[in-house]
Amino acid sequence: MTFTTHVRTLSIGRVRRQRQIVSAAIRISPSVTAGLDQTMLRLALAIGSKEVDDHVASNRASWDAAAENWVESGRERWADPVIRWGTWGVPEDELHLLPDLDGLEVVELGCGTGYVSSWLARRGAHPIGLDNSRRQLASARMLQQEFGIEFPLVHGDAERAPFRDASFDLAVSEYGAIIWCDPYRWIPEAARVLRPGGRLVCLGNSYLLMLTFPDDGEKATRSLQRPHFGMHAFVDADDDRNRVEFHIPHGEMIRLFRRSGFEIEELVEIGAPATASDAPYRMATVDWAQRWPNEQAWVVRKQ
Repeated sequence: MTFTTHVRTLSIGRVRRQRQIVSAAIRISPSVTAGLDQTMLRLALAIGSKEVDDHVASNRASWDAAAENWVESGRERWADPVIRWGTWGVPEDELHLLPDLDGLEVVELGCGTGYVSSWLARRGAHPIGLDNSRRQLASARMLQQEFGIEFPLVHGDAERAPFRDASFDLAVSEYGAIIWCDPYRWIPEAARVLRPGGRLVCLGNSYLLMLTFPDDGEKATRSLQRPHFGMHAFVDADDDRNRVEFHIPHGEMIRLFRRSGFEIEELVEIGAPATASDAPYRMATVDWAQRWPNEQAWVVRKQ
C-alpha cells in the first residue's frame, strides 16, 4: 500500500502522434535539427557559453561532476520493466499519471540517465530526452547501447527548449526540470512545445517537505523550517558549485499553470509505501512519509 492523495480528476481524450521521431543522438545532429526550432537551437548550442543564466551553469557543472554516481541507479531502473515513480519507486499502475502512450511523441525535460524515456519507448511512445548535463547524456547513451533501446538525446536547457511550437503530445519531468529549472520559465516553455490537448506530467519534492526541511539537516522535521511567502530558489551551500533547486507553493503553481494555458487534471501527493525502508538519499524518513507526502505529481493538460 502506498499513501497517496488525489486532487481534482478530469478525463480527456488522447492525442495521436503525427510524425516519426528520428534516431538517437547525443549532440544535435542534422536529422534531429529538422524538428527543432533554429532560434532555440542556437541558444541550446550556446549552453557552454556565458549566455546561460548562473543557475543553469551551476546546475550543469554540479550534474556533470556527479554523473558517475547515478549510473548504477539508472541501470537498475533501465533493467526494471515496471514504470516506477519517485524515490519510493511507486508503480505507475498505482498512481495512474500517464495516458495511453502508444504512438505519442514525448519530450522528457531533464532526462538524466534516460530511464523514464526508456520505459515510455517500450510502451510505444517516441521520446526525446533533453538534459542540461552532457555527462548525464553520455550515461544515457551508454545505457541505450547496453539495453538496445534508442531515442534522441539533446543537450539543452528546458527553460529554452530547442523545439518548435506544438511538437509533442506529452512532456514528462521526474526530478528533472520540475526541481532544477525556474518554474516561471520552464512551465511556459513546456506549454509552448506541447500540442493542444497535450499533457505535462511532473513529479518532485512536495511543498510540505520543502517547508519542513531544515537548511542544515538531512531529513524533514515535524515543524515548519522555511517561510511560505517568497518560496522560489534554494541554493545548496554544501555543493561546491552552488547548485540551485526551485520550489513554489501550491497556490502559485496553480496560477502559473493557468497563466501558461494549462488545465489542472490532478495533484497526486505521494507518501511511503507500507513496505518501505529508510535510506540516506531520501529527504524524509519512512515514519515521516507515512504521515505526510514527501513527493507530489502534477498532471495538467494544455487547452
